[in-house]
Amino acid sequence: MAGYDFDLFTIGAGSGGVRASRLAAGLGARVAIAEESRVGGTCVLRGCVPKKLLVIGSHFAEDFIDAKGYGWTVGARSLDWPALIAAKDRELDRLNAIYLRLLDDAGVSLVEGRARLVDPHTVEVAGRRYTARYILLATGGWPYLPEIHGIEHAMTSNEALDLPSLPKRLAVVGGGYIAVEFAGLFNAVGVKVTQILRADGLLRGFDQDVRVALAEEMAVKGVTLMRQTVVRSIQACPQGDLSLRLGGALETVGEDLRVDAVLYATGRRPNTKGLGLEEVGVRLDAEGAVVVDQFSRTAVDSIYAIGDVTDRMNLTPVAIAEAQCLIDTLFKDRPTAMDYQNIPSAVFSQPPVGTVGLTERQAREQFGDIDIYLSRFRPMRHTLSGRAERTLMKLVVRRSDQRVLGCHMVGADAPEIMQGLAVALKCGATKEQFDATIGIHPTAAEEFVTMRDKLPDPEAVPS
Repeated sequence: MAGYDFDLFTIGAGSGGVRASRLAAGLGARVAIAEESRVGGTCVLRGCVPKKLLVIGSHFAEDFIDAKGYGWTVGARSLDWPALIAAKDRELDRLNAIYLRLLDDAGVSLVEGRARLVDPHTVEVAGRRYTARYILLATGGWPYLPEIHGIEHAMTSNEALDLPSLPKRLAVVGGGYIAVEFAGLFNAVGVKVTQILRADGLLRGFDQDVRVALAEEMAVKGVTLMRQTVVRSIQACPQGDLSLRLGGALETVGEDLRVDAVLYATGRRPNTKGLGLEEVGVRLDAEGAVVVDQFSRTAVDSIYAIGDVTDRMNLTPVAIAEAQCLIDTLFKDRPTAMDYQNIPSAVFSQPPVGTVGLTERQAREQFGDIDIYLSRFRPMRHTLSGRAERTLMKLVVRRSDQRVLGCHMVGADAPEIMQGLAVALKCGATKEQFDATIGIHPTAAEEFVTMRDKLPDPEAVPS
């Protein structure tokens, strides 16, 4: 690898980029990583970590109320929002310092500034050029804002994580996981939340029973869902609030929605602008994502890409796993393709969602005959709290061999429970093996190994 400044030059110091760089350096490669912002990326600085910290903080509002049913007397309570934001920021500073130390300990050179490709082996950062045998693109994604009148008055999830004070009324535009997470978070801390959905339901792509159950629970908690509705324009009012002109299903109503702030969570786009990718031959798709093969190689043999910038499966653990596969391929002479089957995921909504494997619709389309097991119940916690919240659990099973194809849950601890079930699905567990597993009693999780009555097939349901 002589003749190059580095064996690997990574652009983007998020979870995937840092992981790949550290692994390569650990194998003796000369590695540099470029970052124009702080090291840590979307998950650590603008996504998973700060968002979940705020979700945890917001959930104490319900915990205080529920405590009364268990005999606790809770006095006056209030949320110091700036204090919560400050605590969150201190944790992000701590994590950023850890990431910096990990890179330094591994011997990875950190190059600060925005990188741009010059040719298949050359990167320019802050006016200086670096050459490398391999270049890795790990620049992640960025929130997308539509081009409508007044969009400059809207914020994205980036700004929502740093709000200096809470609005009294908030519109959340979007129905995906980011939208439902922020809607639940702000609703829990007392903000009047209206969620505006272009479609007729939340979480497109998730199992239909999950989508319906979450919408019902969010509505019970106080979130107003406006379905099949779009925002035509946003106007700043003299009183300091905002007026949203709505269209779609409400077009004939003729009423605007007045709020104090509007959060757009209508998707993210790959962060590929201004990197010089197409100029050197890297192919992008219609959404700007880097097109790669099964080994994360772009159309240019020396340039690779992992994580959200490829828009394959935008999850932090997936980017980290893609990094491992890439290093095995490039530096261990062991070509390794990422396995995207049975990857678990979670939505930190209120209540949360956990899922792994196929939805009912996907399973029917792929395999035809399947068995569905579904349970809805009031969790034990709320038998004394008095809360009406219900949990949903669902198993999707292939009829021919009884292999479990999908597990889905809406309810407390769903993400924690789903991690264990993901192991079972990865091992090819059958419904018989689920049934033979002894449950931990009393827990909600035991329901997954005690469901015995399958639902009738759709065609057998009376019309």
